[in-house]
This record gives sequence, structure tokens and C-alpha cells, in this order.
Amino acid sequence: MIVLNEERRRAILELVNRDGRVLVPDLARRFATSQVTIRKDLEALHNLRQLHRTHGGALPARSVDDPSLREKEQLHQNEKRLIAEAAARMVSNGQVVILDSGTTTTAIARALRNFNELTVVTNAVNIAAELAGTSIEVILTGGTLRKNSFSLVGPMAEDTLRHLSADLLFLAVDGFDVDYGLTTPNLLEARVNRVMVEVAKRTVTVCDSTKFGRRSLSLIAPTSAMHEVITDRAIGKTDLRALKKAGIEVTVV
Repeated sequence: MIVLNEERRRAILELVNRDGRVLVPDLARRFATSQVTIRKDLEALHNLRQLHRTHGGALPARSVDDPSLREKEQLHQNEKRLIAEAAARMVSNGQVVILDSGTTTTAIARALRNFNELTVVTNAVNIAAELAGTSIEVILTGGTLRKNSFSLVGPMAEDTLRHLSADLLFLAVDGFDVDYGLTTPNLLEARVNRVMVEVAKRTVTVCDSTKFGRRSLSLIAPTSAMHEVITDRAIGKTDLRALKKAGIEVTVV
């Protein structure tokens, strides 16, 4: 059966919006056509702003915007839980841990609730609320509240962080292009994240595999600033090789 271009592109859009990611080889097999044809389809849909073209595939168009925390919480819940459990295993009592804002770091906060001697520094109001009532000492940076992410940003948040030192930073990102670096949609959020990287002895990026091959508006830091990455097993082989070549430890859950 011959599938017309428009029919195939409509089907590709349905797949990317349903699954959160599509890959060129998978689409070529599914539609019994060449990878060249699929790439042309993705480029055409990207130019129409109906999806976001990435290396080796595509993501939903909405994923390059700045979605709310509640919207993000509905995505990749199992992957975030596994990443959070792996992150918690890296933490020892007596340490100072920074958690930036995000749904993955919120999952990490939940995984840390049973620690007895731990200090958590965060710019996320919801993370502070998650840890309220536990034995964990919580330091909230202060700053201007971003309603979309429940995060605190601006000079006050940056100044607070500059007066602190941390053992570990768990950094959640919206985009991770291994050649370019880690990105987020908001300029002020990126500034706060950069200071977090500066004051932490070890930075661990925590992100599900859909974040790879994707750039958002604001650069946080180059890939070389990271020490370790925790992600899920759907990470592409090319990205995995590039991370290891850059000397970054990778934990796949």
C-alpha cells in the first residue's frame, strides 16, 4: 500500500505527540521507506513548527517551550523515579546537596526524605515543601518566584548561592546537546543554574533520554562542566559514546 506524503507526515505527528520522541530508523521501518525520505518529512514538519527536529529524530513542538511544572510531571514518570533512586544512592549523610528546580529533582527530593543528617539547598519552593517536616535542613535561596516552575531566580538567589559550598549538585535540564551543552528556556533560570555549578564540588546532570539532542534558549554550562549524568536506557548510542569520550561518568537506569 502506498502512503502519501501528507498521510505519512500526519501519522509521524501523531507518533511524536503520543510517544514524546521519534527516531529516523524506526520511522523508516514503520512506513517502509528510506531514512532520507523520513528526514525530509521531519524537516518539513519542523519548518512548519509542528515538531522540533533533533539529531536522529524529532521531539514534540511543545517541548521547546517553557511548560509548567504540572505539565512536566505527567511525562516520563517511571524514568524520573528510577533516576531519583539512583541519585539518592550517591548521597551520604552529612553532605550538602543542591537541587535545582524541576520534576526530576522533585523526585530526588522525595527519595531523600528519610535521610537524617543532610542539608539541601534549593531554589524551588515546591522542593522545600516536599522536605518540610523531615530531618533534612533546608536552605531556600530567596529570589523572585517564577510561577511556571515554582523556582526562585534573580540576583538574590544568585547571591545566596555564591556564599555557600556544596558537595553535590543535581541539575535537571530541558535540553542536553552533548556538543553544545546544557540548556533551559529561561535566561534567569540559566544564571542561577550556572552559579550552582560554580559552588558545587560535583555536578550530576539528571535527565531522561528525551532531553538529549535538544537545545533550549539559554546555555547553562558546557558539557565539560559536568562530572556525571544519570539518564534512562533509551539514551542514543551516539550520545552515550560522546559523553564517555568527554570523560563524563554515565549511570543508565
